[in-house]
Amino acid sequence: MLSLSEPPFFTRLREARRVLVAGAGGGFDVYAGLPLALALRSAGKEVHLASLSFADLYGLSPDSWVASDVAAVRPDTPLRGDYFPERALARWLASQGLPDTVYAFPGTGVAPLRAAYRELLAHLGGVDAIVLVDGGTDILMRGDEHGLGTPEEDMASLAAVGGLPEVEHRLVACLGFGVDAHHGVNHSLVLENLAALDRVGGYLGAFSLPRESPEGAAYLDAVAHAQHSHAGHPSIVHGSVAAAVRGDFGDVRFTERTRGSELFVNPLMALYFCVDLPALAHANLYLDRLENTVLLRQISTSIAGFREEIPRQRPPRAFPH
Repeated sequence: MLSLSEPPFFTRLREARRVLVAGAGGGFDVYAGLPLALALRSAGKEVHLASLSFADLYGLSPDSWVASDVAAVRPDTPLRGDYFPERALARWLASQGLPDTVYAFPGTGVAPLRAAYRELLAHLGGVDAIVLVDGGTDILMRGDEHGLGTPEEDMASLAAVGGLPEVEHRLVACLGFGVDAHHGVNHSLVLENLAALDRVGGYLGAFSLPRESPEGAAYLDAVAHAQHSHAGHPSIVHGSVAAAVRGDFGDVRFTERTRGSELFVNPLMALYFCVDLPALAHANLYLDRLENTVLLRQISTSIAGFREEIPRQRPPRAFPH
């Protein structure tokens, strides 16, 4: 039974005891799941964090691996290179006295990634729910839009978890509405896709990340720590979302990486948009083509092939007001 007093996202997870919150698109995506993980932990649930990683995981020592394609990243995991969001998050978690392991998957195609998820679930003793989190909204693109953003990692994660029917609850949460515009995502089409999901019962509503909530304050502190830890490559997505959570607006400057572009930081960026994962996977027009992929570049090839075959793309639409 849904109620106005509780977001449907949390209603769906009310009975879950163990939850895996996983970054879908690589990089800093897992940070979008931190407030959700903290809220679920406060509700008495056992919560684990995971991330599809852009770091050089294969340079880690053998004792970092809990399975063939699952690394356990901890605060003292040796750094290889200067880009390691999972370790930065593990160090922030340790500084707060929280469980400080972040599991990381190498960037692969769907088949090995799904196998890695199953190995992680076995390592954890099973979970009742998986929440994929996306920094941005391009995971909501179904394939016939004019622009898809950067879909490869998101689709690998969506297809991998979509093929885990043994997990009772599988959800997707997006934080950062609007940040994908510079990658060609048209957000009128995002809203159209959400409406279509709503008609089949797959849309779980939206809710904001309040600045003064414990989760909002923790998110801002964790993002600031991550930006400091990656001074040469700070996250534009989470820099934008953090600015929105603070109440900033417009062309906010927080990194030289955005020089030459005009940002539109606004309160919509601080909203979580949530959907049922199987419904989202079913709505995607090409996800079945990715089933046997082993490498990310095979996903890119499959998407390109699909795009060449469709008779027309849905054109960008401006907000009418």
